[in-house]
Amino acid sequence: MRILVVDDHPPILVAMQTILRELEERPGIESVRDLKAAFAAASRGGFDLVMLDLGIPQSDDGDSSVCRGVEALVRFRERFPAQPVVVISGSSEPGVMTQAIELGAMGFLPKSTSMEKILPALRLVLSGGTYVPPEALQAPVDAQSNAADLKLSPRQHEVLALLVEGLSNKLIARKLDISENTTKIHVSAVLAALNVQTRAQAIVKASRLGVRAA
Repeated sequence: MRILVVDDHPPILVAMQTILRELEERPGIESVRDLKAAFAAASRGGFDLVMLDLGIPQSDDGDSSVCRGVEALVRFRERFPAQPVVVISGSSEPGVMTQAIELGAMGFLPKSTSMEKILPALRLVLSGGTYVPPEALQAPVDAQSNAADLKLSPRQHEVLALLVEGLSNKLIARKLDISENTTKIHVSAVLAALNVQTRAQAIVKASRLGVRAA
């Protein structure tokens, strides 16, 4: 397993490297300190996960300006849309969290997150799931519609609740005692009913419809 950590704060890099070494499968860890270097590293391929700080410099060779908002994530995913990314950020604003998830991040970890929470979150993402901090899912329920309006079967409603929990297809299949192929069919139906393209977007939209984790 190989993980790329993109952050320009030495204490954070040291902390992340320490935490990542606690994973069962000891990863090879590479770290870079600006977006340009992240592009170069990701171009070489082979990373199972990229942990990306939102507030990183553009580069260290003439453009020291810092990425704002979710700019770093947008630019990274434009170049590497298939690369799994977990955002690490000094922000804990629910709006920033949900925006990052909607833009395709597989997880969002505020830098204030404890080690006890970071490890399970990373294990979830590495298993194919999505980690969204609970506080990001406390958005007001859309009063104009709710989950009952979705044209889903009872089984698909169960799948939706487990999606909101962030589980991968494999774990959903295990929980419901169904095959992974059947799970994929149900997940596709759920995404279509929610009119979204990704599991992460489904989590955010479903929470706004009042769906909570199983």
